[in-house]
Amino acid sequence: MKNICIVTGSRAEYGLLRWVMQGIQDTPELTLQVVATGMHLSPEFGMTIQEIRADGFEPDETIEILLSGDTPTAICKSMGLAMIGYGEALQRLKPDMVLLLGDRFETFCMAAAAQVCRVPLAHIHGGETTEGAIDEAFRHSITKMSHLHFASCEEYRQRIIQLGEDPDRVFNVGALGVENIRRTSIMERNKLAESIGFTLERPYFLVTFHPVTLEKDTSEGQFQGLLDALDAFPEYNVIFTKANADTDGRIINRLIDDYAEKRPERCFATTSLGVHRYLSAMKYATAVIGNSSSGIIEAPSFKIPTVNIGDRQKGRVRAESVVDCEPVALSIASSIRKATSAEFRDVLKVVKNPYEKTGTAARIVEKITLFCPAELMKKSFYNMGVLA
Repeated sequence: MKNICIVTGSRAEYGLLRWVMQGIQDTPELTLQVVATGMHLSPEFGMTIQEIRADGFEPDETIEILLSGDTPTAICKSMGLAMIGYGEALQRLKPDMVLLLGDRFETFCMAAAAQVCRVPLAHIHGGETTEGAIDEAFRHSITKMSHLHFASCEEYRQRIIQLGEDPDRVFNVGALGVENIRRTSIMERNKLAESIGFTLERPYFLVTFHPVTLEKDTSEGQFQGLLDALDAFPEYNVIFTKANADTDGRIINRLIDDYAEKRPERCFATTSLGVHRYLSAMKYATAVIGNSSSGIIEAPSFKIPTVNIGDRQKGRVRAESVVDCEPVALSIASSIRKATSAEFRDVLKVVKNPYEKTGTAARIVEKITLFCPAELMKKSFYNMGVLA
């Protein structure tokens, strides 16, 4: 029996890990350990630990790390709390491997703690680029600390190898978010409306916008530009999902609340829809608008357009259904018009999602099951010059 510890600190991350967790739990050779932290434990961000428990996973550790502020100083302090809590948790749980997804600061801290505690790491969604976020550096740092790598497309697999990782330990498995679409029972439109208490009879946009954390003090102006653009489309309702616990995220959430409060018949805002309702809302949306990775990775599988704003997702592989624009009202409005045009619907009919593969979660669980901790110690930097 090998103990596999999964760490999750946000609603989006858990939504992607759900089927991997189930696969580990159902594998006789493995024992699942769950560490819940970050936004999962915060009422402000929806107390989403309840979603984890509702799915039948009782966390082995709950580690409080979030402070009430979202300044760089507050996040640095949260990272310090995370390192302390994670180090203690690893000593108690004694996992044979820690499995991490993505690039958030909570994830980076667990990678660092595991490195110090000499616990092998497996990493999902390495090799990607998000040039507008501090997460870019966190992601590649986690790659260098990890022993197994599960990339979401071939370009990212090659980048992980470029970073010096052994090709025999780097696997292109596709994106878990796309597999979620195939494995989730999408709600009927009227059931979704009943669930969120908001009418969906009119066409609507699904909007998620996060701070561009490598830029200083741009969140308010950029998001106000998005709101101004939405005013040019009064025939569409809007479902807002709020920002994560990033620097200046609370500024965006305050603007959402103010905008929705003045337009209650047109707008619905929530901290978290949960993966089931979020994918259902995406299915029926006219367009996904904002700068969330879900607009790049999941939305193309529904063959709906994405208006991707600014630089947060710059560098990611994208389908032809994604329309990129500048974070100003005129550019956003122009891109919304393009994305909702009859001509663009012809593009959507034949769009292919570069992140789509079958059996993503099962392949991750299979590789983890086969790993031998004694053989995973990293001995050298892999030289690209010998790559065939």
